[in-house]
Amino acid sequence: MQNSLFTFASTKVSNFIIFTKNRDMKSIEKISEGAGYSAVSIGLLSNLSDYTLVFSPEVQIPGKVFVGTEVKATGAEVSFQVFEPGSGTPFLHTHKTHEELYIFVKGSGEFQVDGQIFPIAEGSVVRVAPKSKRTLRNTGNEPLTMICVQYKAESFGADDAHDGEILSEAIVW
Repeated sequence: MQNSLFTFASTKVSNFIIFTKNRDMKSIEKISEGAGYSAVSIGLLSNLSDYTLVFSPEVQIPGKVFVGTEVKATGAEVSFQVFEPGSGTPFLHTHKTHEELYIFVKGSGEFQVDGQIFPIAEGSVVRVAPKSKRTLRNTGNEPLTMICVQYKAESFGADDAHDGEILSEAIVW
């Protein structure tokens, strides 16, 4: 795909196509992989605007990239997204079964859930239930950067909080 400034390369992730600008050779990079792990890099968060998530020719989301499939996650999907000043999600959306956690790492703006509007900024974390209508916008003067974790609602119980085990074996670097 071409436009006047860039040649685009595409990568299919889940049911979406992510386009990256070839000018900067920006793409999700595999760092390492083993039997029990996968590690990737999307590059600097300040360069998230190099990504565009394409749902269809009519619906394209600049500055968004999903990484769950790339790291072979089995219980959640994770995306990174940046909103330039004055921009936002151009639609309301819900999910059938997935809850979302929005973690804001830079900038400021407003979040709307079921008609309720409240401020968000670096350090804000918002949980939204599947059926709640949501959208957000950048009302600040710098990019608003977030991480979104999507997972099946009500899949984490009280017993899960104690799932971790501290091992006695020595750490060797």
